[in-house]
Amino acid sequence: MVALSAPPSWLFKVESIRHFPFLFGGESMNDQAQFFVGWGTLSLINAGLAQSKNRSGLLWWIASLFFGPLATFLIVILGRVGPPAV
Repeated sequence: MVALSAPPSWLFKVESIRHFPFLFGGESMNDQAQFFVGWGTLSLINAGLAQSKNRSGLLWWIASLFFGPLATFLIVILGRVGPPAV
């Protein structure tokens, strides 16, 4: 049987909370709300940008929800799609 050891002493020091607030819930609800509002706004901007380049706004909106600024970078780097051949 494996004996469980005690957690490291630095884990419970006040300094740890100051240096790693995301691990200990140090962010306020307002900070988290601002983050999600900003991320959602970025995803909507990416959808519009994708549509302006004749790409699927819905697919890029979904990709932006998961990848955020990386999706923005890809939309900007990728060129415009031509009209579909009929």
